[in-house]
Amino acid sequence: MPAGEVELAHRRHVCSVLIPLSRESLTDRLDLEKIFGRKGPLHVDLGCGDGAFLCALAERVPEKNFLGIERLLGRIRTATRKAANIANVRLLRVEGSYAVQYLLPSGSVETFYLLFPDPWPKRRHHRHRIVTPDFLNSVHAVLDENGLLLIATDHVDYFDKIKKTARLRRDFRVFERVEVDLPVTKFQEKFQAQGSRVYWLELRKVLPVR
Repeated sequence: MPAGEVELAHRRHVCSVLIPLSRESLTDRLDLEKIFGRKGPLHVDLGCGDGAFLCALAERVPEKNFLGIERLLGRIRTATRKAANIANVRLLRVEGSYAVQYLLPSGSVETFYLLFPDPWPKRRHHRHRIVTPDFLNSVHAVLDENGLLLIATDHVDYFDKIKKTARLRRDFRVFERVEVDLPVTKFQEKFQAQGSRVYWLELRKVLPVR
């Protein structure tokens, strides 16, 4: 293939990594089989940043599909470049909580990763925190049977608040984790280098007893 055609093909693949939102409706559910070109367990990185964690995990587990969701344009551009040659990664530029509530199909996600979300430490800003009862309602609806939400934070107050919120529910089993076998994120490296503890919480979906 001539060099010009190779470059064009590469650009088309890079563009295909980034999922376009529907122009007709902002709440159309994603056709995941069409987007990935196959069926497979779906893992979703909420707030994937520059895509480093997402891409490292996708390369480790090629039989699964990985969707990175990021709001900031600069970060999504960097993530798109990193994911250009990884067949099982797709990216979506949108607010994470919006994607969970409106765009992901019911029962479609095996695992959510919510790694180091903004803790909004000032009390007057707590309303901006992503983990709320409504958010957990949406997560539960989108998770498949026994699916899980894995959360990491270095902010102990936020960790305790999330844990308290989750334990008030009967539709999740809540487990504290000391460590996980996952690629290390840049935030994790930063916090650990500063001597900060990283807190891990696993929320496992529970189906109602019939």
